[in-house]
Amino acid sequence: MNKTDTLKGLYIVTDRQLSLDIGVATEKLVAKAIEGGARIVQYRNKQSALTIRRHEAAVLAVLCKETGTTFLINDDVDLALEVNADGVHLGQSDTPLTNARKLLGDEKIIGITCHNDLELARQAERNGADYVAFGRFYPSITKPVAPPATVDILKLASEQLNIPICAIGGISQSNASALVTHGADMLAVTYSVLGAKKVAHAAAQIDKLFLDKSGN
Repeated sequence: MNKTDTLKGLYIVTDRQLSLDIGVATEKLVAKAIEGGARIVQYRNKQSALTIRRHEAAVLAVLCKETGTTFLINDDVDLALEVNADGVHLGQSDTPLTNARKLLGDEKIIGITCHNDLELARQAERNGADYVAFGRFYPSITKPVAPPATVDILKLASEQLNIPICAIGGISQSNASALVTHGADMLAVTYSVLGAKKVAHAAAQIDKLFLDKSGN
């Protein structure tokens, strides 16, 4: 697997509470998002019991493997290994990157949240991160108190880093274009796609930004 080639496009982050609120299973929402063009899926569930998380992660791992979608687990290296996920996404207060790398090996993907801090991103790259994530760029339902980021950091990061860049936080069809223009390789989205009435259509609208950029 060429990790850099897989880290592009629409990046879906799951939310169990959203799934419960609308009464649709997470895997069904994710399947629709993949149908619309999602390239990466991160399973994020910090609330549920381990048995539920293991089941949901296993189901999503199969779905992503069948569809050729990159599958990551949020801050649970053991679960990522158990379901043979493609890697993990870590926050600044989660499992240290170096520890995760020792457990996962060089072939797995590790992404790191860097908020609005370019030095954190440089450090993550030096420590072996495969991508960095900046944000939140807009008001976010999932992370309402996360520190804000500006689009300028995307341009600076794209000039100074040699790994892919992900933008996250309050991203929707109406505000996504500027992030791609400023250098985001991936857009991480939850509510504006998984919470949409037509999930596949909502995903396709954001995926189209990357298709337009690449000319494919």
